[in-house]
Amino acid sequence: MKMGNRGWNTKLLIGLSLATFFLGIGFLLFGTNFESVPPSSFSPTPEVWGTPIATSSAAVEVDGEKAVVTKVVDGDTIVVSFGGNNEQTVRLIGIDTPETVDPRRPVGCFGKEASNKAKELLSEKEIILQKDVSETDKYRRLLRYVFLPLPDGRILFANDYLVREGFAKVLTYPPDVKYNEQFRQAEREAREDNRGLWGKCK
Repeated sequence: MKMGNRGWNTKLLIGLSLATFFLGIGFLLFGTNFESVPPSSFSPTPEVWGTPIATSSAAVEVDGEKAVVTKVVDGDTIVVSFGGNNEQTVRLIGIDTPETVDPRRPVGCFGKEASNKAKELLSEKEIILQKDVSETDKYRRLLRYVFLPLPDGRILFANDYLVREGFAKVLTYPPDVKYNEQFRQAEREAREDNRGLWGKCK
């Protein structure tokens, strides 16, 4: 009888030790703020409305200001609302999509596709806007990086995604260069794989 109890106590101690060990590993990896790392954020194949999303363009935590997209002007320009009637035009930093709305210039190759993709991703969605150095450009448009929360808990970096999938090219205007190297790597990847405009506009 004593031996049975001793064996049961040993198993209980081993079980508690393992549970404590794995709990400690969890704290080391993720900290105590589990809300900042969504459980589904490690999905290997994130998707939005059936459209595959480049894994390299997804993040799990972003600082910035929330807004709602009320209009997509073209592939790199949107109009957002901060609540009420407070609407402002936002120019996505670091990227340039082919022209579609300037009456002085013809519609650029792959311009409609880029504009349609931006509409698909961002229209009427709540987004996070992140500032670099400059507040506005010469046209008084806000200059921002745009992040889109996804259904699976990830946050899509829209500027990066549009470049990485071949809907935009890199356009650098110092001092707003926080993600310049990331964008250039994304552009190299798109060009090498003939994605989007790189395969259609030669």
